[in-house]
Amino acid sequence: SMSLRDHALSLFRSAVGTVRPAPMLKRVVKLQGGRCPQLLVKGQAFPVKRDLYLVGFGKAVLGMAVAAEEILGDHLIRGIINVPLGIQESLQRAGMQEMLLKPHSKIQVIEGAKNNLPDPEALKGAAAIQELAEGLTADDLLLVLISGGGSALLPAPIPPILLEEKEELTKTLASRGAAIQELNIVRKTLSLLKGGGLAQLAYPAQVVSLILSDVIGDPLDIIASGPTAASSHSIQDCLQILTKYSLLHSLPKSVETVLSSSPTKPTAPENYSHVCNIIIGSNMLALDEAKRQAEGLGYTALILSAAICGKVSRIATLYCQLIRLACLGFAGLGEGPLGDEVRGNLLQLAAELEIPGLNLAEFLQALRGLGPERPVCILAGGETTVQLQGSGKGGRNQELALRVGLGLHRAWAVEVGGLAGRCETVFLSGGTDGQDGPTEAAGAFCSPELVDEALQEGLDAEAFLSNNDSYTFFSQFQGGRHLLVTGLTGTNVMDIQVVLIRAA
Repeated sequence: SMSLRDHALSLFRSAVGTVRPAPMLKRVVKLQGGRCPQLLVKGQAFPVKRDLYLVGFGKAVLGMAVAAEEILGDHLIRGIINVPLGIQESLQRAGMQEMLLKPHSKIQVIEGAKNNLPDPEALKGAAAIQELAEGLTADDLLLVLISGGGSALLPAPIPPILLEEKEELTKTLASRGAAIQELNIVRKTLSLLKGGGLAQLAYPAQVVSLILSDVIGDPLDIIASGPTAASSHSIQDCLQILTKYSLLHSLPKSVETVLSSSPTKPTAPENYSHVCNIIIGSNMLALDEAKRQAEGLGYTALILSAAICGKVSRIATLYCQLIRLACLGFAGLGEGPLGDEVRGNLLQLAAELEIPGLNLAEFLQALRGLGPERPVCILAGGETTVQLQGSGKGGRNQELALRVGLGLHRAWAVEVGGLAGRCETVFLSGGTDGQDGPTEAAGAFCSPELVDEALQEGLDAEAFLSNNDSYTFFSQFQGGRHLLVTGLTGTNVMDIQVVLIRAA
């Protein structure tokens, strides 16, 4: 029979497969030819009066652009997309030709943003996109392809701010623990194209944006910093964030200039009637597919949330307690005082974490009725944050997996009733884009047994975690076979966690 690890891998792969850009785009976009051609997106019709142009930026837009060019055919006049450095070569090497544009494509590809950081190449691409947008007329239609990673690929700081200065500021914020939402608000405030800037430049052309969401709750103005969505944030919000992380008094001159010269009195609200933003893929779409597959494999599958966020250490505790509860249930101890204690801890933790839309009480109720006869699969997605203390190599997914393994290892050591032997579990966490921090891994698998075996080999998980060095731990243990290595997937809908539990 397949091991839990094989099952977890196959569920992760099916989740990622369903949000691959080309098939996803083809499901929702059609072109109706004839005398008055129309672009149909999820049933909405947009007349193609004259010329159709395309721009895009993000980790998944290459695959989206390939499908779009196929659908649009001769109606497409010209396109420019900004994609991560090296992605074409990686896809070529991985034999994923179907995600590469044809030799005589009308779409120009610019690669930049090495390590997902804006750079001069990305800046060049952003300038080309800006120029294309500014030249459009009322009869043109601009199709905009947006995916995660788009923020780094569309840098155009408001002069006189230099790219390096904006970068340095973002880096400092991140190192002080700022959430991705906060980083985006600051980036947007200092940018020409973000926060609706691109849509305004393209006016009066019709703008249709197809968006692959990599942000919790799919907020249009946050994904890739919302270049085609009205910004819901003001200068005030930006200043508040800079104050919160004690950066207000150490800003570069240029940033001070832009922040102080921005109008504090509200200007006339900009018009977005020429823009239509449509989400075509998200974390939830991926989780739904994994759930279907898990049920096919005989699991009782439950989706916890597509909005898991917060500090890795806290989220690891949440998963450890959930797994303990399921194992107690399998051992027939779920209704005793121990089960009640774990449930209480979980509800308390959920209240503190404030995960959007998480109804834990309802989830625990669903968990309650489960006996040991069927294995359980818990699925979730989102994006956690890591507070850097050490100088090791890792990523949020590898760190989460290792923390869950370690937490369970500790719990099993003191658990009354010897749960350790009665329950088998594996935990997987991975980035759907195939990347997790600066390593080739997308994430990792872990289990309490693995932490135990590592200890016997002299690898102390705790020591590695205190140095944020999860990658080194996994790569030194059993030749790295517990690292999740997928290569670039060409898509991105945040992270996915798979928890599998069965009676031993």
